Amino acid sequence: METQVIDEQVLISASLEQVWKALTDPEVTVKYWGGTRIESAWKKGAAVLYRRDGEVVDEHELREVIPNRLIEHTFRPMFGEFKTEPSSLLTILLSSEANGTRVQVLHRDFPPSSKVFAACSEGWPAILGALKSLLETP
Repeated sequence: METQVIDEQVLISASLEQVWKALTDPEVTVKYWGGTRIESAWKKGAAVLYRRDGEVVDEHELREVIPNRLIEHTFRPMFGEFKTEPSSLLTILLSSEANGTRVQVLHRDFPPSSKVFAACSEGWPAILGALKSLLETP
């Protein structure tokens, strides 16, 4: 059986701190994540809520967090055709480079024939592109 893994990376001309804020501040996430506010206490075990138009559309559990370096949480949409799938695992890694910050999204542990995998395979490149554009546009 083929393992389903999404591994996307982007180099953003911004500091680790700027990228971290963009990933963890709901006032910023709403600007590049298709109107979605990502809310959490950003502590291990905390809920990570994705809200769209005030409604929780995804609810995840934070497995690991290292400020300016790593976010890892379960990933389970709670709407439409996706709500019956079990959780997958999302890891976002940040690393400082000479020209900015490298953001790596590693999304794995999808069930066979996952609809979430298919959607996220298209979604992650778009989200990372929008994040890059937001942080690099004066």
